[in-house]
Amino acid sequence: MSLSKSTEFINGAKATIPLIIGAIPFGIIFGTLAEPSGLSILAAMAMSLFVFAGSSQFIEVGLLAAGVGPVLIVATTFVVNLRHLLYASSLAEKVSHLSQAWRAVLAFGLTDESFAAVNSRYLGRTDTAHAHWFFLGSVVAMYSNWQVCTWLGIGLGELFPNMTEWGLDFAMSVTFLGMVIPYLRNKPMWLSVISASAFALVLHDLPHQLGLVIAALSGICIGYASQQIDIRMRLHNHRNNLLPFLSTTVGIPPPHRR
Repeated sequence: MSLSKSTEFINGAKATIPLIIGAIPFGIIFGTLAEPSGLSILAAMAMSLFVFAGSSQFIEVGLLAAGVGPVLIVATTFVVNLRHLLYASSLAEKVSHLSQAWRAVLAFGLTDESFAAVNSRYLGRTDTAHAHWFFLGSVVAMYSNWQVCTWLGIGLGELFPNMTEWGLDFAMSVTFLGMVIPYLRNKPMWLSVISASAFALVLHDLPHQLGLVIAALSGICIGYASQQIDIRMRLHNHRNNLLPFLSTTVGIPPPHRR
């Protein structure tokens, strides 16, 4: 039996709250960094309203402060957000029955935190008739939190100019660990995380967050390659097991090997 729309919406918001707690310092720090980096208060709020992408906003602010041109800023943020293609492809089938307007809203609101909450909702569940309301609840909760935290950060940044030195960004690192660990269930995921972490450490000193970009791309490529190898090996083993079975039960002779 499917849950009601309102229940799904509330459950989606509730499931995202633990992740929101870790994101609160992240949003506040963005607000404190925006104005010193050359963004006006209006521009900082507009970025959170219309871009709504935490890591990309941090990178954009850093690049703006460094005087980097718009082409490199767009290219860098595009690469950093490539992970959302993986998120979207994972959830595409689950929301394929929705209208274009619904899918546009959910796509805009898809973040690391919402994906972690929503993907867990769909895993192993058959009562998904109103699960898109769970998705929406998660999106609304995360979006509202980000706007409030940006506004707070802008205000607090004027009162406490040295807030960025308090180490509040550590909370976001813990949150990301909490999102990644539940998915470490197979070899491709382990290889993806280990390789991305290794590249991020080795290339940490590259300018303009390029080490992060390379690490993300490397993790995606290595994880994907490992997954494809596993699929081919399973198909090969399945074929080797199927042929003797057909030979003994149906009478189909196995192929001759030269």
